[in-house]
Amino acid sequence: MNKMMKRRDSVGAAVILSALLLALTACQKQEGPAERAGKEADKAVEKVGQQIEKAGEKIQDTAKGEQKK
Repeated sequence: MNKMMKRRDSVGAAVILSALLLALTACQKQEGPAERAGKEADKAVEKVGQQIEKAGEKIQDTAKGEQKK
């Protein structure tokens, strides 16, 4: 009888684990068009920010060069 209880507990644990894994995979959202567009917008804004930073550095370098003369 002790072996049957252990086997039943093992089967029960396997069923619960399988159900949890299934639930986790079902809960993962698929990326929709709005989310993809948002990510692309974020990338574009970051790229523009980097370009602005570079332009600011060039302006500062130019201003320093003019002050030296």
